[in-house]
Amino acid sequence: MEKNLTRRDLLEASLLLAGLGVSVPGLSPRAQTTVENLVEFQRVVAANRILANEGVVDAFGHVSVRDPRNPERYVMSYSRSPALVELEDLLEFEADGSKVNPDDPRRPYGERVIHGAIYEARPDVNAVVHNHSYAVVPFSVSTVPLRPIVHVASVIGGEIPVWDMRDNFGDTDMLVRNMEMSRELAQVLGDNTCLLIRGHGAVVAGASIKQAVMAAVYLQVNAQLVSQALAMGEPEYLSPREIEQSSATQFSPLGLDRAWEYYCVRAGVDPI
Repeated sequence: MEKNLTRRDLLEASLLLAGLGVSVPGLSPRAQTTVENLVEFQRVVAANRILANEGVVDAFGHVSVRDPRNPERYVMSYSRSPALVELEDLLEFEADGSKVNPDDPRRPYGERVIHGAIYEARPDVNAVVHNHSYAVVPFSVSTVPLRPIVHVASVIGGEIPVWDMRDNFGDTDMLVRNMEMSRELAQVLGDNTCLLIRGHGAVVAGASIKQAVMAAVYLQVNAQLVSQALAMGEPEYLSPREIEQSSATQFSPLGLDRAWEYYCVRAGVDPI
């Protein structure tokens, strides 16, 4: 990614290359640790930028990837807005949400436990997106189902369950803060791609970062289209067979690589 380097950036980079693990006064915490420069981690950065550019996330929301070096762990940014995430912002986490490097001073996302619980429950999932898309939220608090009505949104799946944390946890601050809550969320998600959290947002699970990003983008697009269609009458949803065939096409290299390149360029990142 292109970036105008300041003197501080250059000093931080020099320390990283030198392998120095000491704290240096005046330097940002992220100068002191980083993850390997693997393609999966570069795509996590790209995913954050894409979802911010497409309006799926704003100051809040996060993306993770299952660690390709250790499938019991996952990698995501420390707590900062998705549009600002850089490779050096990524942290490694154990399945329970604890930092692999407990001495790292950077504050993690409070709801990172969502990711760990889904990876724990779903060996087929290698990337997770959590967002508060405002086009999607109304479907979490109404009786109108959110199902695909356009072929590109077939990737969201035919069933999108809604999880209400009040059922077992009562009134809360509406955040998913512990593994008990997260495991219940993962159980309600089941084998589906998407889940809505009542009055909160959505969770999207994918076999890859590219798939999770595509599904998160088209979950929002489909929500907007359903809202428009409802103003004209009862929407005609895709059939189960249409969803199956269309999603296979969208997730094939024919659709997925083309969409990934497009969204990367729109967000100003290399389509790696």
